[in-house]
Amino acid sequence: MKAIMIESYGGAEVLQMRTDMPRPRATPGHVLVKVACAGINFMDVHTRQGKYATSVTYPVRLPCTLGMEGAGEVIEVGEGVENFTPGDRVAWCIAWGAYAEYASIPAARLARIPDAVTYDLAAAAIFQGSTAHYLVEDIARLQTGSTCLIHAASGSIGQLLVQMAKRLGAEIFATGSTAQKCAVALERGADHAMNYDGGHFADRVREATNGVGVDVVFDSVGKATLRDSFRACRTRGLIVNYGNVSGSLADLDPIELGEAGSLFLTRPRLADHMADGPTVQRRANDVFAAILEGALNIDIEGHYDMEDVQQVHARIESRQQVGKSVLWIDRTLQ
Repeated sequence: MKAIMIESYGGAEVLQMRTDMPRPRATPGHVLVKVACAGINFMDVHTRQGKYATSVTYPVRLPCTLGMEGAGEVIEVGEGVENFTPGDRVAWCIAWGAYAEYASIPAARLARIPDAVTYDLAAAAIFQGSTAHYLVEDIARLQTGSTCLIHAASGSIGQLLVQMAKRLGAEIFATGSTAQKCAVALERGADHAMNYDGGHFADRVREATNGVGVDVVFDSVGKATLRDSFRACRTRGLIVNYGNVSGSLADLDPIELGEAGSLFLTRPRLADHMADGPTVQRRANDVFAAILEGALNIDIEGHYDMEDVQQVHARIESRQQVGKSVLWIDRTLQ
């Protein structure tokens, strides 16, 4: 079968298109899926670069077939799998192997997808949608009257966070690096949008909340914004640091959280919030329902063939392409 794999870590040049890979089997607890589409994510780039080489949460090791998000049709179930049957339309994330014609996926990572949701949309939605869902529902527990600040709100996950927070009735402050990106956040439902302005976003948030600050800050930027995020948060508020695109804050002293108002700081990972099949399906159901009701819009920036993977990885790595991309594996599946 065809597959995109890596045998060493490095740049886009280490991606190999193989046509002689053996088709995987549905081992106990696994489901064999004929892959229709795979999502292309920064996490795939990070896997290629070796950022998960020693990870316990995401134990993917060399050599490996890339692709941690996909959608397709079940063709075989392994021993002990009772909740899926051949012919089921499914999607999954944080289980590697989607850049291939067939993938053996743990049944506990799979979710059924509604007939009205296409494979490419499912493959674009399951990872980032589940990420935004657990952040707003489980971590922040937003509700009507909550206030939150969402950094990088025009990014793929940022836009989903804005839409999901709005769906729950929260007041949303958003940041972006340009006026155009701030406009995107406002279009998605943010109540306020502002430039980072060297950290002065915190002053603007304080001013707009009568000096109180927001209940929750979603910070995927890291080093460049995190300390100012503390300033933007209310006493006993919550800082959710779910990414570090500007680098990690390596010199943080916990006493700073106390000085900033007895803040709570968490660095969550999706895997710990997708622990079993019912949880995976519950999140997927909410994400797909929001899409079908029109409350959640997911824009697919581009559709690509397997031969394009090296080019797309290079563009994502250089941040020339930041929207969601989907890799077609089998265009005949509908």
